[in-house]
Amino acid sequence: MKKNIYLYLFIFTALICLYLAVSGSKMSTASNSRIQSLENKVDALKDSLQQSELRALEMQYFSLENNDDALAYYDHLELENPTRYISDKLLETNESKGDNPLVPYEGMENDFKINKIKILNHKWILADFSDGKYWGEILIRYELKDDLGVDFTLMDHLLYTEVTNGWLSTTF
Repeated sequence: MKKNIYLYLFIFTALICLYLAVSGSKMSTASNSRIQSLENKVDALKDSLQQSELRALEMQYFSLENNDDALAYYDHLELENPTRYISDKLLETNESKGDNPLVPYEGMENDFKINKIKILNHKWILADFSDGKYWGEILIRYELKDDLGVDFTLMDHLLYTEVTNGWLSTTF
């Protein structure tokens, strides 16, 4: 009888060991496949991040902050941030009553005001304007003088107008 108890105990222990070995193997396989899946996702995210960085660098190509030759024009003025200074001066034109004087259109819903500004180099600015419903873009030539005054000259403009199947760009 004692012999049968030891035999049953041995068989029961062997079955537990077999169960643990099989389930451990399955858990290891599942973990390895999950690790591989996560590594693939990390690789995809790295590629996506690299593409985003390249796009950001490409977008910064036409930018005063990244153009050392254009920034050299302002070395004698000792401006800490010429881009910010010029942007602030352009936004000050929004403070006049009515439409912005650089926008050659009359606002239809409200007054046209400049919203976004992209300073391309030491001579050119691209700006977006809107009245809340309608919008357009303007190309501005500017000159930063030694007395820190800024002269803005409108070079070209366009206004997007609504049509039945979408939006149409119109220049005048």
